[in-house]
Amino acid sequence: MSTRTKLVDLEWLESNFPCMQACPVHTQAGRYVALIAEGRYEEAYRYARVPNPFASICGRVCGHPCEPACRRGQFDKPISIRALKRFVTERHGPESRNSIDVFAGTPRPVRPEKIAIIGSGPAGMSAAHDLALLGYPVTVFEAAPVPGGMMHLGIPEYRLPRDVLQAQIREILDLGPELRLNTRLGRDFSLEDLRRQGYKAVLLAFGLHRSRDLNLPGHELDGVVKGIDFLLNVNLGYRFSIGKQVVVIGGGNVAIDVARSAMREQQKLAADADTAGLPNELTSSEIDVAMKEFMDVSRQALRMGAREVHLVCLESRQEMPASEEEIEEGLVEGIRIHPSLGPKQFVGQNGKVTGLEVIRCTSVLDAQRRFSPTFATGTETIIPCDTIILAIGQASDLSFLKPADGLETTRQGTLKIDPATLMTTAPGIFAAGDIAFGPRLIINAVADGKKAAEEIDKFIRGSEWKPKPQYVQITVLDHHKMAGRYDEYSRLAVPVIPLERRTGIAEVETGFTEEQARREASRCLQCWINTIFEGTEANGSECILCGGCVDVCPENCLQLVPLSQFEFSDDTTQQLSVTSDSRANELLHLSPEELRTAPGSVMVKDETICIRCGLCAERCPVHTITMEAFEVFDRDSNLVQIEEIVLHA
Repeated sequence: MSTRTKLVDLEWLESNFPCMQACPVHTQAGRYVALIAEGRYEEAYRYARVPNPFASICGRVCGHPCEPACRRGQFDKPISIRALKRFVTERHGPESRNSIDVFAGTPRPVRPEKIAIIGSGPAGMSAAHDLALLGYPVTVFEAAPVPGGMMHLGIPEYRLPRDVLQAQIREILDLGPELRLNTRLGRDFSLEDLRRQGYKAVLLAFGLHRSRDLNLPGHELDGVVKGIDFLLNVNLGYRFSIGKQVVVIGGGNVAIDVARSAMREQQKLAADADTAGLPNELTSSEIDVAMKEFMDVSRQALRMGAREVHLVCLESRQEMPASEEEIEEGLVEGIRIHPSLGPKQFVGQNGKVTGLEVIRCTSVLDAQRRFSPTFATGTETIIPCDTIILAIGQASDLSFLKPADGLETTRQGTLKIDPATLMTTAPGIFAAGDIAFGPRLIINAVADGKKAAEEIDKFIRGSEWKPKPQYVQITVLDHHKMAGRYDEYSRLAVPVIPLERRTGIAEVETGFTEEQARREASRCLQCWINTIFEGTEANGSECILCGGCVDVCPENCLQLVPLSQFEFSDDTTQQLSVTSDSRANELLHLSPEELRTAPGSVMVKDETICIRCGLCAERCPVHTITMEAFEVFDRDSNLVQIEEIVLHA
């Protein structure tokens, strides 16, 4: 093995790894995907779990911003990254029989400063996780009788099994944080109480547990229910009854969850109740959708299945903010979507809702892309129903605030923070997650919690705090080859249970089999591998301008272009001159000053369309082209820091 140092632009290297860049916690998704393809599941799990305290949860319900960023999607369809994460967490996550403690053996300091975290959702528990690893004693205060925040209270069980959530939270608590349930800020304690008890920092990380209201005529009618209230009661197990014809108003993922849950609940009620008064036959769509129970004290004797669930939204079908996969699953399960309609009033009789009057929405946003819906007069119609669920957004509950707390709020009803530090207007009090930014994806809330932990550590340690150094390792790959047929395989749909089995809390997705996971994972383009045109010191090779690499490239991403067709600015020439000693393998026999006048050629590569096949490196007769993989570390003392790179050959 030989080593040499060279300059590297880490920002450029990581720009070629878009799934990692898109992930709020910068999970190296491609690495665990590639390891799954090789059958190296334990290593794959470590890559998935180390940066993400909620890897097992994200394997089921993550909004997966990594997938739209996946470069494979530019060729056909992106890798099923979320489903592959589930595959590997089910083998080695805390919910598995072969769980791995990825932090076992890692030295942990012990610090005396106590930290209080309000809220046990993804932001709060992620912060507790990282602060515990930093050695802080942490207490998590949770108002609900169960931990998990909206992961437990807002996500239907058919999407996120409660045993998986409990296992993930238990794994975090095993690191040392203390959890106090049924303890509400403003009722059982105040921020001043925490200060008196010696907590050096407080993180406010509770969610938005109030539904936004829709104050239209008839909003007080029996049968008009708020979406978040509905989900909270369902997921806490309270018994509700619900009508046969349900209308859900909304367009986002909350609306889809409410609509799908409404039909599942009825099948459970039907199973528990006397059949008197029930329809002669439940449709398959009523059996397909899961939910708990819905409350209406005045009609608790009426237990029948919802024959129809309608979803009304202002947006057109193409504009609906719900994720496409959620919409498609809802359609399969029987939800009837009515796009481009706005609610005008709730229609009722004898104090009970009997229908929703809607009007055609011609546009949702104005010319400045602000929310400003317009409607077509004369297009009113009524959708008959006996239950209406409002899923139009979430709001905060800041009733705990006192003037003495020193916390300011925003017009959106969130806590005012410094986005760089997440500190509120009160020193030592931080905020993260929904209460700071509004409704967030789980993975965004996890990132907030991790950032909050770092900023709290920085706040407490002051000038003692130092950022973690970064190290990069570059490995030359000898005869690099991709998996067979990797460029031919199509994206595999995540397996689901049949419609007739989707009852109660049955989980819809079953996950990939091992064979399916390895095939899907083999589609990964391994974007952390780069084509390098430098030659090696071992053989002193240099390009002979044969053009073989250009000819063999299947994606036409390489070009040999005469040097005379390039212009070099003074700034570029100056920068090259400063670093010329490290660029000998790039510039070969030319000095930076000669680039404007000397004859020669430039190899130009379009990184965005390269599929990392390695054919150019194999074709090169003088071994000028190599395939090199990079990886960034923050705690490997065997690697030199970012300015100097160890190259393994």
